[in-house]
Amino acid sequence: MLTGAELLAKVKELGDVSKSELVRACGYVSTKKDGTERLNFTAFYESLLNAKGVDFGAAPKAGKAGRKLSFNTKIQFNGNLMVGKAYTAMLDLKPGDEFEIKLGRKQIRLVPLGAEDEDV
Repeated sequence: MLTGAELLAKVKELGDVSKSELVRACGYVSTKKDGTERLNFTAFYESLLNAKGVDFGAAPKAGKAGRKLSFNTKIQFNGNLMVGKAYTAMLDLKPGDEFEIKLGRKQIRLVPLGAEDEDV
């Protein structure tokens, strides 16, 4: 089975042939128990995507699948402003990190102590 640059070169070389012939020529063929051949289209296309730089089978990033961050929060009953773990992990913040609170017209910005403030 061809992979990487060899696979891309072979696909380009074969040009306009049928999909079955393309898969067969690139070596994505296996033999069933009854002796007939089986074309492995899925493996072929996954290898083709990988050769083109698409990381198809990559492990998912940390966090829960399907949950999206809303970037909204509420002031708690005691006046505290909660910033969730997902946000602090996204910014690689550690316990004990300190910030200066900058109040804007419609925003609150947290600027790490010692960092230069960028006006956005």
